[in-house]
Amino acid sequence: MLCRFTLIPDGSVLIYKGRPGDTYEAALLSFGLNPDATLIFFRGRSLPQDTKIEEEEVGIFLTSSRG
Repeated sequence: MLCRFTLIPDGSVLIYKGRPGDTYEAALLSFGLNPDATLIFFRGRSLPQDTKIEEEEVGIFLTSSRG
């Protein structure tokens, strides 16, 4: 399974090669991104991090932690 992650605002692209059933949280962690500091969007709709990856391309908005 392949999923293309486009990072917003810089436009960098990451390609995730995972197994069926993998979640967005697992993919983000594999790239060294903190899931708590990201928002995942597909066609303008926000996706929960624990959602199984089914889309071929998503946008990842990088946010900052308030901790």
